[in-house]
Amino acid sequence: MKTVLVTGGAGYVGSHCCKAFARAGWTVIVFDNLSRGWREAVKWGPLVEGDIADAAEIGAALERHRPDVVAHFAAYAYVGESVERPEIYYRNNSVGSLVLLEEMRKVGIDKLIFSSTCASYGIPSRTPIDEEHPQAPINPYGWSKFMIERMIEDFAGAYGLSAVMLRYFNAAGCDPDGEIGERHEPETHVIPLAIEAALKQDRTFTVNGTDFDTRDGTAIRDYIHVSDLAQAHVLAAEKLLGERGIHVYNLGTGNGTTVGELVEAVSRLSGSQLRVAYGPPRPGDPPILVAARGKAERELGWFPQQSDIDRIAETALAWYRRQL
Repeated sequence: MKTVLVTGGAGYVGSHCCKAFARAGWTVIVFDNLSRGWREAVKWGPLVEGDIADAAEIGAALERHRPDVVAHFAAYAYVGESVERPEIYYRNNSVGSLVLLEEMRKVGIDKLIFSSTCASYGIPSRTPIDEEHPQAPINPYGWSKFMIERMIEDFAGAYGLSAVMLRYFNAAGCDPDGEIGERHEPETHVIPLAIEAALKQDRTFTVNGTDFDTRDGTAIRDYIHVSDLAQAHVLAAEKLLGERGIHVYNLGTGNGTTVGELVEAVSRLSGSQLRVAYGPPRPGDPPILVAARGKAERELGWFPQQSDIDRIAETALAWYRRQL
């Protein structure tokens, strides 16, 4: 059987990808220090507790399991926190990834899937955003991911590393089977916050910005169901087994949903009117972030199946209701 070692496999996107790999017949090894992941989300293979920044720990895991592919999700991912504490983002995300790359090279593992982000594009100069759009991050989180992409490209040139770099847009939704879901502490993602406001009468959902140049004045984002993201990683791994090189893909639907439309969908599907407050836009928030997804379709054969906003909200609502 093919083996994938998943760093950060106890986290939101990583755990959903573990399920997709297991369903596709891969042996899954999770490597996670559980600082921001959840032990109970590790269901499709053994958990190796360790830190990617610890060369001995990640090196031993690579040596023992000898994966065909490493899928790298382990990262801090709060934009606001990255502005307040940039050092932990560069240390954990960028330096930790350098340690991983070095240990992969020592062990002789040369295939990597990297969980990147549309935050590396910064404020877009055009939409939809294709993979050739200039990268100009505007926060330490985006810069930390951009730096990892640069390291991967340099390791490819120097040592023959092959990699697929997947730039996510807005990961959303929960496992349709209800086995795992989205859980962050603190929670900053818009759909969980909207659902909390729908299910808990003491919560208020804040809309950040109402004067954007969009159809209802609220920001437009490209929400992609986490299970669709997971399927893209399986396709990326299969591509790496048959084709060397560096490949970059945006993962989004190509369609945008306004925050106002999201609030309406959550209210309608939950049967509960959200209590909504309105605030100023967050610094640096672009009015529209929408992916051009054509390259992933052509080269990976990837087509989102569950990323309609109603389906995203429906699966997320089902998960959160089980947690009450």
